[in-house]
Formats: sequence, C-alpha cells, structure tokens
Amino acid sequence: MGTNAMGAARQDRAAQVASHHTRLQKSVLAWDYIRIVTEDKANQKKRKASDLAKGSALRNVPDKFKDLDEYLEVFESLLLEECRAQILRGDEEEGARQCHMVAVIQCERVNEFHFVKLAIDAGECQEYYENDLVLLSKEQLGQGKLPSTYALANVESREGQQALRIRMYLDKEAETGISIENDASDKVLASLSGPKTAWWILKLCNMSTISREYTSLRSVGTLPFVKTILSASLVESDDPESAKDSGQWTIPPSLLDHLNHTHNVSQLQAIQAGCSRDPLVLIQGPPGTGKTQTILGLLSVVLHSTPVRQPFKNGDVSIQHKLELTSTKRMDHWIKASPWLNESVNPRDLIMPMDGDDGFFPTSTNQFRPESIAAKRKHRKHVLVCAPSNSALDEIVLRLLNTGLRDENGQAYTPNVVRVGLNAHHSVSAVTMDTLVNQRLSGVQKSVVSAGPKASAGMERDRCRISILDEAAIVCSTLSFSGAGVFLRMNRGFDVVIIDEAAQAVEPSTLVPLVHGCRQVFLVGDPLQLPATVLSTKAVSHGYGMSMFKRLQKAGYPVKMLKTQYRMHPLIRAFPSKEFYEGALEDGDDVERVTSRPWHEHRCFGPYTFFDIDGEESQPPGSGSWVNKDEVEFVLVLYRHLVALYPELKGSPTVAVISPYKLQVKLLRQRFTEVLGKETARLVDINTVDGFQGREKDIAIFSCVRATEGKSIGFVSDFRRMNVGLTRARASMLVVGCAKALKIDKHWRNLVTSSIERHRLYKVTKPFHALFNDQSLENMKKLAEQYEEEEAKRKLAEPDTPAVITDVEDTNMDELLDAYADEDVDEIAENFGDVDEDVEDI
Repeated sequence: MGTNAMGAARQDRAAQVASHHTRLQKSVLAWDYIRIVTEDKANQKKRKASDLAKGSALRNVPDKFKDLDEYLEVFESLLLEECRAQILRGDEEEGARQCHMVAVIQCERVNEFHFVKLAIDAGECQEYYENDLVLLSKEQLGQGKLPSTYALANVESREGQQALRIRMYLDKEAETGISIENDASDKVLASLSGPKTAWWILKLCNMSTISREYTSLRSVGTLPFVKTILSASLVESDDPESAKDSGQWTIPPSLLDHLNHTHNVSQLQAIQAGCSRDPLVLIQGPPGTGKTQTILGLLSVVLHSTPVRQPFKNGDVSIQHKLELTSTKRMDHWIKASPWLNESVNPRDLIMPMDGDDGFFPTSTNQFRPESIAAKRKHRKHVLVCAPSNSALDEIVLRLLNTGLRDENGQAYTPNVVRVGLNAHHSVSAVTMDTLVNQRLSGVQKSVVSAGPKASAGMERDRCRISILDEAAIVCSTLSFSGAGVFLRMNRGFDVVIIDEAAQAVEPSTLVPLVHGCRQVFLVGDPLQLPATVLSTKAVSHGYGMSMFKRLQKAGYPVKMLKTQYRMHPLIRAFPSKEFYEGALEDGDDVERVTSRPWHEHRCFGPYTFFDIDGEESQPPGSGSWVNKDEVEFVLVLYRHLVALYPELKGSPTVAVISPYKLQVKLLRQRFTEVLGKETARLVDINTVDGFQGREKDIAIFSCVRATEGKSIGFVSDFRRMNVGLTRARASMLVVGCAKALKIDKHWRNLVTSSIERHRLYKVTKPFHALFNDQSLENMKKLAEQYEEEEAKRKLAEPDTPAVITDVEDTNMDELLDAYADEDVDEIAENFGDVDEDVEDI
C-alpha cells in the first residue's frame, strides 16, 4: 500500500471512530442522572438477577448471530447498560468524593453539542481527566435536596491549570434519532446563557474504556473475519486478501526442532494451529500448563514462519524448504567453492592475463555487496500482544525480555518490543513507551528531530511514539489502551493479535485491538477460571459477562487445550482435573519430585488438606462482604505452627493466604500484623482470589468464610472462583472451611467427599493449637503410614483406569446467577478483583 493510500486509510478510520464516539456521547449525555439513581434505589429490593431481567428490553447473548445487525443490537444495549452501572457505582462512592464549585467562562454550540469552559481551582482541576463523565448542577449536591437544574457532561480536556472544557448534549431539536431523557436540559441551557453564576461539578466515572469498546463494536463490520465472529464457525471470507486465503505457513526446520525439544505435545499442537492461517485460534490454558511459554513459542513461529505457497502474477508457486546445513558442512561447501578462504591470497589473482585482458577484472571493495533482501521477502509481521490487566501483560513482557524468542535458525534473540500504556511494572520499564521516547529525544537525536522553528514538543513526542510503534516487531498493550489515539495514527497496522487471559474480557473489550487491520487472532485463556468483571447484574443475567472465547467454545468452535501441568503436586492437581477438566490434566515429568517438601512428612501440612472448622460467618451492616473470625484465628495458628516446625519458611515469601471476600482479607492482614509484627506479616501474601489469579506460591491457605448450614454460600459457589483458589499452590494447598455449610454446592460437596476418600480431611475444634501439638502430629504420622500402605495395596490390586467423572449433574456453568440468593449480587459488586483502568490517552 502506498503512502497516500495509507494516509487516506488512516483518515477514514479516524473519521469512522469520531462518528461512533459522537453517537455514544449523544446517547449517554442525554440520560437523566437523577432518574437513573432514583430508579436504582427504588429497585434495591429487586436485586436478584431473575427479577432484574423481567420486563427488560435487553436481549440474551446467543452463541451465534444471524447477521451483523443482531450482533450490534445485542451488544450495544448491554454495553450501555454496563455504562449505567458504572455511573451508579460512581454515585455510591459519592460520599468519598467531593463536588467542586466552578464558574462558567464560555459556552458555545458546535454542531449538536454545547462546549462549556469552566473555571476551577488549580488543585481541584488536577483531579479531572479527559473522558471523565461528570454531573454539572446549578445547585450544590449532597445537601439532602435533589437538584432541579443539572445535566451530564464529558470532560474534553484541561485548558491550563485552572480551566476545564466539557461537552454537553442539550439540543432536543437535533435530528439524531436519540431523544433527550433529561427534562432539566432546558433549564441548564437557559442558565448557561444567563448571568454568570456559580455551578457545581461532580466526577462520576471515566468513559475511556467504554468509549473504546463502543467504537470497536460499531467497527466490527470492517473486520475481514466478521463472518467467523458472527457464526462462531470457520467460514470463507469475502476479503480475497484475508489471512485464510493466503494459505498455510510453515515453520523453519531449525526453529521447529527447537520447539520440539522445549514444548510438550499439546503446546506444539496449539502453536502449529496458527500455521493453518485460520482467522481465529482458541488456546485453552488450565492452571500451570505453561500458557506464557506457549505464547512465546507462538510469537517465534508468527514472526519467522514462511508461506507454503507464494503468490505470483501467473499463480501461486510452492516454496521448497530444505534442511539447514550444519556449520561444519557449511564451511566444507565454502572451502570447495572458494579455496582461497584459508589462503592469504586469492589464487585466481596470481594468474595474470597474457594480453592484459583475459580473465582479469580489477575490482574495488565497493562494487560487490551482499544482496539486500527486501522486507516483504522476510515476511516481516507486526504483532500486537494484549491482556485485560497490566499485571498479566507485564508478565509476558518480562518473559520476553528475560527469555527472548527464537529465530528461524533456532537461535535465541531479544525482539524489538515496546510496552504501551500506564502503570507498567518497574521490571519492564526499559521497554515502556515513555522510556523509549525519552531516549530518542535525548542528545544528538533530539537536535535532529527538533529541527525547524514550528516543531512543538508535543508533536515531536507524538512522531516518536508513532515511529516506535511502526518499527517494533511486538507491541504490548492492555485491551483498553489498544484503542488509544496513538494506535489510530500508526502508519502500519498489525498482522496478528494475541490476547492473553482472553476469557477474562467481555466481548466488546476483545474487539478493541482487532480493528487495527489484523488478519489473524489468537485467543489464549481458560473459561473455567475467573470471568470478566461486569458491574451491571442485569447485563450479567443476559450473558454480557461471557467472553468471546467462551461463546465460540460453546458454539462448537475448535479449541486447542494445553494438558500437561508443571505447577502443582499431583495430589493438588487431582481434584481440579477431575472436577473441571474431565480428568484431562496430566503431570509433567518430575513434577512430583520438584513439588515435594520436607513438611509433607506431616500429612496435615499437605500436599492437599481440608480443615473442617465450624466457624461463624458475619456480615457488617450495609456491606456485601463477609468475615469469619474463627477461620482467621485458625489460619493464624496454622501458619505459626508451620513456620515454627520449619524455620526456613519464616523468612521467605512462600506462603499465600487467599479468600473470596475483601473484608476477610482485611481482617487477616490486620491480625497477622498484630500478632507477627509488620515486617514478618509483609512476607505473607494475603489477597482475594480475584487478586491472586495468575499467581502461585509454595503454600496457599484458602479461607472459605461461609459457615451457615443450609444457607446459600454466595459467590463462593462460583466454580470458576473455586477452581482458581484451589490451584494457586505448588507444594501445599490447605483449605479451611465449614464442610456442612459448603456441601450445599455440588462442587464443594465433591471436594469434601474427595478429601474424606483420600484421608485428607481434619476436623478442627477449639483450642486450635491442640491439632498441632507433638502427640497429635505423631499420631498423624502413624495414620499417614497406614493410609499409604492401604493405598499401595489398592493400586496393586486394581489396574490403572482413566479418570472418569461420575455422579456429576449436567449444568450450564454460565448461568451461575440463577443459583444465587438475593444477597449474592451485592457480593459480586463488593468483592470483585481490582480492575486496571487506563484513563489517559496518548
């Protein structure tokens, strides 16, 4: 594509994004904020998902869509519903925020919007960012009386240190097809045009992520593989230049040989799936199966594979790939072809011509140069790697820097990579966009780039950003930030997109990185682990929390599953494999030896143990979270006895304590600090299950909290949260919970039954420390020896049979909310993991 054509394409894309952004702004800014809040509070008693769904205009997300219109209709309404939930969440946090007094400096109408310039205190101005959604009110908020003159507005920019420019939609006469819901808009317009008086402004939420998801959703029709997304099946594309039509690609022999030595069978199958050039490739990675390792192998193949057939004017021509010669054979060929390589003088130069002409052509050193191979012959690709969160993304970037990739000869090298976005971990700071830009603008390069009197610092930095993005082989970004403005200004799109933790993203979020011209997408994740965070319970009840990965998988789209796990001791792996993965997980070579620890001599310390404790759950007034003080005290006793018997654990960060509930985590941290001291307590990683996904420790203690028999156990019954919690440990998984309360859920009932059958369940009574005294531990050792003898005899008597799940009811694992009690919806909103939010644009 020529330079002019690329420039025109960029302009068209920018205009398209602006049009979609305008459509979203008109929809949201027309809402009546007070009505939204009032209706929500009136429906507080109808928080159950089934009740929320009644009478709703929202539609359920189907596995397949009949056409693009249906796709847009379903997801656009759900996305706007999630936007409403974000606004309501901002209202709930209003007590912690402060509304600020502002003065209207200027108000002008541009097309169908009104742009207002506000004067604000310098310190308060710094609290507002581009794309913040705010409420502008004539009356002060939080005074017990509802305002009568108010409207939603969007922060366009900060102008200097004491002014904000905001956008409002107040025109009822506009021919947009979008009606103004706010009856107070006339009053706002009249007040803005009247005498200059004080106004009040309150920040509700940031719209950057919603905006990027919306514009990507509206652009989905431009994707070359849109039919595959809609039908959830492999179909021929209408685009003759699509990746599918370019045929299969092949892995260079030396690179393939290296992959065969460093990857297992299921990993190789997943990596090779991309060579088919299918537009969408799904790779499922259960816990500990080497998902990041597979992504690195995939990147090596994507960057260095070559087409089996190369298109030419007269038709496709097959490309023959010969085996690489060894260095010894290569040298032998060189010596035969050029025997003077080992001589000081070229023997041909010693033969002088008889007549001064024959066979002698004096040459300079500049006449013969190595062949310059054009970039297109190298099949150079531009790859975008994404993840929903900064932490998951930085894990990949760090592995890229530490491990590197392999080239076509199987040799290790560090690729040209750039990490784009905010809140990058300090370990990857060397390849962040800001670092690379500052390097280019420093010293001599700065003087060259800055040439010309009209060049501004902002324009220089922007040119550097675009240049770095164009030149990098691999660009890494969160899903949200891949929709930032700098990506729209690139001169070169992406050929391939790889999305890690793809099952943790809603479908519109997955679409954000796909609109940059890619021909092939790899979705890597595990639908059996934690889903995307969705605030709107109404949207969740209609399937909005289901990822594109899960929707395609449910519809029968082929999935490559990684089956060999390297993280967990086999006794930890046994239950999750049987319960969630149909017994498909197998242990890598030497896993048992590598994960065996000295403390395993005491059966109560692992590798797997269930401590059955009759604790008492409680819920602070007005909270959706729960605590269990008995479990907190027992966990503390368990940890203290463990480190007392094995002092090597005391000074090392090898222990994690996790719980589904934030308040339980808070209480655990408080008690560990009080009893052990601040410095010692810091070595124990205490976090929520959601906050610990993707991480692992030698020892993980899981506090279940819920302890009332016959009562709902809330979102602890979410099998995905259970799966994550039970797979965080390498050597010892210690579960603390009330068996009789947990058994109301079939998965927890199966776990308790499995624990009893494996003689891994211990009944805990007060005083807690009695379980770990010398006599008790000695008795456990004797029982352990007895159990091991019985197990050995059983194995000798029974032939090995494949793992089979029995007596498990068929359930739709996506319809979890149907089983939740009324209070469980509050638990979801109260306790979900922290969300990384990129709010600034570049």
